[in-house]
Amino acid sequence: MDPTQLVATATSRAEELPGAVRENPFGPEWDVYKVRGRVFLLVPLDGTGRVTLKSHPDDSVALRETFADIVPGYHMNKKHWITLLPGSSLEDELVTELVTESYLLVVEKLPLAQRPVDPQLFARPAPEQTGAQ
Repeated sequence: MDPTQLVATATSRAEELPGAVRENPFGPEWDVYKVRGRVFLLVPLDGTGRVTLKSHPDDSVALRETFADIVPGYHMNKKHWITLLPGSSLEDELVTELVTESYLLVVEKLPLAQRPVDPQLFARPAPEQTGAQ
C-alpha cells in the first residue's frame, strides 16, 4: 500500500464514523481525528503516509509480530498505540478494521450518555437467525 492510499483509506473510514471530527490541535502539520474530544487517529501531513491509532495492548503485540508495516505508536504510549507504515503487508480492509477498532476503544471508555454508538453492536455482523419464519 502506498503512502497516499494508506492515508486516504484511514481518513476516509474515520470520517464515516458517527461523532468523529477532524481537528488540528497540534498545528497544520497534523490531522487529528477525535470522538467526543478523545483522539483515535493521528495523521501527520508530512508526506510519510504513516497513521497512528489506538489498539488493545494484546492486539498491538500480535499486529506488530504479524505485519512488518505495523510498529509501536510514533511519539505515543507504545502499549496502547500503533503506527501503520506504507508497505506491502497492509491491505485496505485491515486498515479500515484497525481504524474502526481504534474508534470503538475510545467510545467504550466514554460515559454512556456521550457514546454516539453502542461499541458492542457497531460494525459487528448481525447474528445469524435460525429457524422457520
